[in-house]
Amino acid sequence: MIRDARVLDPEFVPSEVVHRDGEVDALSNALDPVTDGEPAETTFLFGPSGTGKTCLARYTVGQLREAVIDIRTQYVNCWQNYSRYRVLYRILEGLDRTIDIHRQSTPTDVLLERVQAYDGPPYVVVLDEVDQLEEPSVLYDLYRTHEVSMLLVANREEDLFAGLDDRLVSRLHGSRRIRFEKYGIDELAAILRARVDRGLTEDAVRDADLRYIADAAAGDARIAISTLRAAAREAGRQGLDRIPESVIRGAVPEARQEIQRKNLDQLKPHQKVLYEIIEEHGTVDPGTLYGTYRERVSDPRSDRTVRTYLNKLATYDLIVAEGENRGRVYRVA
Repeated sequence: MIRDARVLDPEFVPSEVVHRDGEVDALSNALDPVTDGEPAETTFLFGPSGTGKTCLARYTVGQLREAVIDIRTQYVNCWQNYSRYRVLYRILEGLDRTIDIHRQSTPTDVLLERVQAYDGPPYVVVLDEVDQLEEPSVLYDLYRTHEVSMLLVANREEDLFAGLDDRLVSRLHGSRRIRFEKYGIDELAAILRARVDRGLTEDAVRDADLRYIADAAAGDARIAISTLRAAAREAGRQGLDRIPESVIRGAVPEARQEIQRKNLDQLKPHQKVLYEIIEEHGTVDPGTLYGTYRERVSDPRSDRTVRTYLNKLATYDLIVAEGENRGRVYRVA
């Protein structure tokens, strides 16, 4: 039944992005100076999880690489590479300039000097989950590097800018912003149909069942595609040549749990501590949560940073925040 398993991976970048024409055009226009050998303007991609921000960024940069021979590109996931050092190292990796760098001993300033000394063709860097940076000053470093163009991907603009100093905010204030809304049922069903046509055998799943998946995913393409993959795997294990409705319905909670596990696995240490405290208490108010957090870590973050962490956990459906102000409580989703 499965002809190309790669297509059923939520991280797969298709050869054509559907239902994001306006966003593709906006990002292509922002990157247009690169075709003339000039840096592009800094561009933000904001929107909820599963709305295609990362996919579109990687797709558009890929199209650019096909059109422009003399260009360098790099993708950096800031949830995994959240320090200034790691970001600079990954950027140097994209330039093949890390062979003599020792992660344990090479100073950060040496990495920065190498990045800022770059004098080659335009270099487009996608910084995904950029609101997860522990040291946002690296954005200022890159902003001052003439040949580097930044595409910054995040969920919420307010969470990102809350962690930036005034100097950097003033620099980035006029940057281009592209906003993504959640997919509708018809849009998600079309995305799934495109994946089915390439990844599964003919007539493997009905359109009505794709609409059911799209409805259950509530606008999140990651959940929709993961559901389709889980259902196709289960039907294959059962030796079926079509995916029945019963298998699809059972795949929905399995896909949600898979996404949740992945999100939990990539939490940063301080985020994991906050999640564990909420999980232990069942329901916990901010005062108790912050107090327990400070007791458990040796280098607690500021209250503002902790609020940003909690917003991130809520954005990825790991926790739920209920109530307002003093009446607010948190619980595991």
